[in-house]
Amino acid sequence: MSADGAWKITIATPMGPQEVTAHIKVDGSSFTGRTESAMGSQDISGAVDGDTLTWSADITSPMPLTLDFTAKVAGDSMTGTVKLGMFGNSTMTGVRV
Repeated sequence: MSADGAWKITIATPMGPQEVTAHIKVDGSSFTGRTESAMGSQDISGAVDGDTLTWSADITSPMPLTLDFTAKVAGDSMTGTVKLGMFGNSTMTGVRV
């Protein structure tokens, strides 16, 4: 499994779909990258376990929250869940761009 590259990720949130572009570079059992969205950009890093990526991102808008991502990569797509802090879990999908 190689998750290297750019991904367009859509998160189903209570405020409607939110889109993020993630640039990912895998190095063994970890990865680094950068996300970009309408709310800004930030560096990310996480773990790789087989075909699964996990990472967290802190956001400040519309309120401070930590988002915890778990995504399974299959070819040029990814699916998974995002823990939205006190708002529970949501689904996410992604396609390599």
